Amino acid sequence: MEIAEKRKLPGIIPGGLDVSKWPWWAIVLGLVGVSLVFLILGSTDYQNTFLYLTQGIIATLRITFFSFLLATLLGLPTGLARISKNTFLRNLSTLYIEIARGIPLLVLIIYIAYGLFPIFVNFINALGKWGLDILPVSGFFQSLSAYTIRNVTQEGRAIIALGIGYGAFEAEVFRAGVQSISKGQIEAAKSVGMTYFQAMRFIVLPQAIRRVLPPLGNDFIACLKDSSLVSVLAVNELTQMGRLRTAGTFRAMETYNMVAFLYLSMTLLLSTLVRWLENRMKIEE
Repeated sequence: MEIAEKRKLPGIIPGGLDVSKWPWWAIVLGLVGVSLVFLILGSTDYQNTFLYLTQGIIATLRITFFSFLLATLLGLPTGLARISKNTFLRNLSTLYIEIARGIPLLVLIIYIAYGLFPIFVNFINALGKWGLDILPVSGFFQSLSAYTIRNVTQEGRAIIALGIGYGAFEAEVFRAGVQSISKGQIEAAKSVGMTYFQAMRFIVLPQAIRRVLPPLGNDFIACLKDSSLVSVLAVNELTQMGRLRTAGTFRAMETYNMVAFLYLSMTLLLSTLVRWLENRMKIEE
């Protein structure tokens, strides 16, 4: 009687398996992935498209890694300055964060690449000419005066622009991580003779970094997806290679199926790593 009743329950199939708890989203994605793998193996168009796009995958991962590294290096000191008692540092960091977060990332990339970089190059040239007036035979100042905008690659501009944009988001992540640590720990550190900087270095930051690693992982995934925006600079990353493939073959469906599948594969893999990291770094309250 009990077995018969169980068989009538929604989501229960004969044998006692509860299909309602199955990860149907993963099953669907797995079937789609398997289908595309078979298309790559069996279709010349898909196979050629995949081989063509592999160049863009390498560029995408390279841009994501270096831009996020730059964002982290900018975000940590900016986040600490955001909670500093120094008025100048606090306002300067807040200004940067509000500007970088308030401007759409695409606009920020274009503005930095085509607006700020020429100004930077002009400043380098002026510095070189100033140095040559003092030391006319200096090779260093001669190289500065001869520096041109062509010396900065489009990929380099993309990495710096994306890093500056994401630096503001990482600053807020680090700020939240530091503020999540009880102030009593800083007071306890000071009571045993530590300075504020020693307390931050040895007590607060190790705990804060452990707490912010999962959010940083999520932002790394977001940075990977937003790296597609640098295609506006004609950088040969995955999206741009897809556009070039479509323009050359008019195979839009095959090309963008592969582009979407490759982005999805990378983000799902990284999401799995982030979930594993969250479980490893979980802090018991």
